[in-house]
Order: sequence, then structure tokens, then C-alpha cells
Amino acid sequence: MTAAGWVILLSVTFTVAQKLSGEADTYHVSAGYLFVLRCPPEDKNTNVTWSRRGGHNLSLPSGVEVIDGLLAFQPVQMSHNGSYTCEKRGVTGVTGETIGLSVSSEKCPEVHENKRITAVNEGVPCKQTEIFNLKTTTHTRWLKECKPLQGSIPVEDQGLMRLNGASESDAGNYTCMVDVTFNGRKFTAARSIRLTFSKIPVVAEIPNVIYPQQEVVMVKEGMAVELKCKAYIGLSEENDTFMYWTVDNVSTEDFTQLNDSWVSFQEDGRVYYGLSTLSISEVRRQFINVPITCCVQNTLKLVCGVALLQEADHSALYTSVSLCISASLAFAAFLFFKVDLVLAYRKLLRHFSKQQISDGKLYDAYVSFLHPDTITSDVTANFALQILPKEMEKHGYSLFIRGRDDCPGEAVHDVIAAMVRRCHRLIIILSPEIRSSTEGETEEVETLCDNQTQLCYEQKIGVHDALTRNEPRVILVEIGSVDYRCLPESLRYIKRKQGALKWKKPSLKTNKCIKFCSNRNFWKSLRYNMPSVPSGTLHTIV
Repeated sequence: MTAAGWVILLSVTFTVAQKLSGEADTYHVSAGYLFVLRCPPEDKNTNVTWSRRGGHNLSLPSGVEVIDGLLAFQPVQMSHNGSYTCEKRGVTGVTGETIGLSVSSEKCPEVHENKRITAVNEGVPCKQTEIFNLKTTTHTRWLKECKPLQGSIPVEDQGLMRLNGASESDAGNYTCMVDVTFNGRKFTAARSIRLTFSKIPVVAEIPNVIYPQQEVVMVKEGMAVELKCKAYIGLSEENDTFMYWTVDNVSTEDFTQLNDSWVSFQEDGRVYYGLSTLSISEVRRQFINVPITCCVQNTLKLVCGVALLQEADHSALYTSVSLCISASLAFAAFLFFKVDLVLAYRKLLRHFSKQQISDGKLYDAYVSFLHPDTITSDVTANFALQILPKEMEKHGYSLFIRGRDDCPGEAVHDVIAAMVRRCHRLIIILSPEIRSSTEGETEEVETLCDNQTQLCYEQKIGVHDALTRNEPRVILVEIGSVDYRCLPESLRYIKRKQGALKWKKPSLKTNKCIKFCSNRNFWKSLRYNMPSVPSGTLHTIV
């Protein structure tokens, strides 16, 4: 077998490797592996040339060539160690950059970055953009500590790996392997990442104004006043955040009567806030009834809060009080009849709306419940499989119920993940039998997920997407008394945030109204929390 033939049999690696400490634009690569390098930045309509130590394309060493502007090492050899220069000729002239290559021998590529994961995480990305852009990938798989992963781990588009409920045991070094055809030859591209487990969710470094939010301050012309602005900054002070004020979209620096300053401080031992003060030495007419805006900005986002100065007027105050009382009464009436009003409006909307455009969702709701293994859970199964679909589907709603709508022999986790993401809502039915199997023997209460894997996966994948992407929305339905101490923290959070609907077991009395009317408010509230237009009424405009 020739030397070229041996190269094809190697476990070939593509990696955007870690920069060497103290050296700019120097990358670690592994000898014997494929390495593809792009000239930064990713401009279009430019002519790219590569050279080694100031030469031209003809001076590139053996096994290295330029393909569509990419510098391809097929494969990397120890002799390729050194510096490479790319030049771009475009409409703005010629730009260049020198990139160092440090060649070593590793079975799996060195770790490129660290990522912190929690029990509910958004998945682990493969981040091999250049490889997936080739559009010749055939298979993607993940390794842990250079060994195949045990069990079935879902891998989605672009190599995104979803762990089935991350824990401390999932920490370690992972490698994403992608089979790819490049320049007419078959290779395997790879990239490594180190995962660390944390029980504390990572808070996004996005600023947010806490107050003012449409605040009105009563003043008199000529008086002095101070306005306060509090904003969330993030987990660190060092994120290029600053705060400032404007008056009617004009900077405060343009007014001699205005002076603003701000300081950062920490609360709860880990979260940083900013507090800005706008001092107005003399309120002038031009400052009254115009938006006075406090803004906080970092490299990710700009958000603002608005305050308004109004001149004190007792007649206006009386009118405002009257309007507020009237509005409060109207609002109270709306809250009391809110569900009936919304359902009536939706019914009229379906009659008078000529056409609706489908959003691609197959079902209005995915129904998640504990499949029967006890006498108690037979009540839950009867509700999920008989009573619930009979009542909701007559109103046009389409439900996916595992155990009724899935096909035997399908990969359970794949079906669950696909179906949950194609539903507008996730209905989780909770019942009294959801209890710890060791309750009373230990202070730590085990969750249902320990012995109900499929139900656990439904809840994890659906609740995670609901908390991170706001879809599908979760609806909790209680049958009997439910002990939330036995449930995951994510469900307890949803219970605290939006509550749960309670369904009462029908009475044994034969009177039809007694049997069904006791749950009338339950069905109204459930339809209120469902999509406004059932999928059965949707049709695409042609």
C-alpha cells in the first residue's frame, strides 16, 4: 500500500485549534490529520493567496494546497510546523495576516474550549462550520475521552448533541467526529470540547432596566429633582457596560441644569447591578412632558427605561383618579369574565376570519402522563386517553398522545423529541402516585424520573425548550393532590410561575349535570391556555 493509501485510513481530524499562550494567531494541530485553514476575516469577492515565510503559492510544502481560498493540509506533517501568510486583494486594497501552526501528535484533537452545562442544558454544539459548509458530510458521532459514548445520545442538525439530563458524571472531554469527503477523498473531521457540570444555571450577560418603567414624577417649574435608574448588568463588571440619560432624545451633556453619574454594585453575592442618578438643578418647561430616558448598553444589547416629568395640577389629578378608578373597575370586570370573553372572541374570529396560514406545527398539544402500572394511575390514563381527547378534539384541537398516536417499534426518544417540537403546547398530567419510592427513609426526595425514563425525557425536552425558547408552552394538569416536593425543580418553577389546572374525578351520581358541570371551569381554562385557533381550522393560502 502506498503512503497516500495509508493517509486515507487514518482517523483524520479538522480542528480550529486553541491559540498558543503568548503568541498571536498560532494554532495547535495533530500530525497525520486533515487541517483546513481559512484566511480571516471571512470577506467575499476577494482574491486569496497563501505562502510560507513570505513566498507564494508555489512555495507551499508537499501535501498543502489552496482550494477555493482554503489552505488544506492533506494531511498535516511534522515538517508543516511554522508560519503561513495569507493575502487578500479586494476593492479596499491588499490585506494580510500571518498564522502560526504548531504540530504535535495526539489521538484526539486538543480541547478547543470549555462549556458549562446544567441539569437542563441547551445541548452541546459541534462547531465545525467549515466542515458542514462543504455539504459532503455523511455521518456525525461523538466520543468521550476518545471512546464511543454509551447508550443512545440524540445528535441533531449541525452535530448538536443533547444529553439525556446532564449530571456530574457527564463532565469530561468530548470530541465531535464528522465523516466528510474533501477534494475527492474521504476523511473524518473532529473537534474537542471540555464540559463541566454546574448546578447553578448560567445567566446571560444581557442588561435590563429594572426602573424607571414609564414612571411619572410630579414637579413644579423651577424646582430641583433627582431621578434614579437601576439596571441589571450581569455576572461581571468587566463586560463593557455603561449607563447614560437623554432628555427628549438629546444628551444630558447639552444642558447645564443636568448632571448624571452611575456606579455598579453587587447583590446576592454574584449578580451586578448599575445605579444611575440624574440630578436636575432647575426644572424648565422644556423638561416637562417629554421622555427622559435611562439607557444601559453593553456589547450585546441596548435597553432603556423612560420617566416623565409632569407639572402638578389638582384638577388633572382628580380626573386621573376618576379615570383610574373606572379603569380599575373595568379591569376587575375583565379579569372576572376574562376566560369567557377570550373564548367568545376566538369563536367569532374563526367564523369571520377567511383564511389562516399554518405555522408548520402538526399538533396543538403533546399530552404527557404516567402510563398505568397501579390502580390509581388507571384514572390518569383514562383521563389522558379517553376524557381529554373526547372533550378537546370536538372543539377542533389536535392532540398527540403517546400510547395512542405513536407507532410500535419507533425509537422512543427520537419520536418524543420530534413530536414535542412540533406541538404548540405540552400538557403534563400530574397525579398523586408521583411519589418518592424511598419517601421517609432519606431527606433527599427522589424524582419520578428515576423509574419513569420516557416520562422524564418528555418533561426534560419539553420543559427545557419552554424555559429557553418559550415554546412549547407548558400546561400543568393536576388529578387529585400532587406533592410537588417529589417533582423536578423545573416543574416546581412552572407551578410557582403560572399555576396548574385542577381536574376533579367525576361524581358517581347519575345526574348528568353533577357528573360533568363540576369541571366546566376546568375545560374553559384549558381551552383558554390552548392556541387561539385549533390546528383543525388552519389551511394554507394558495
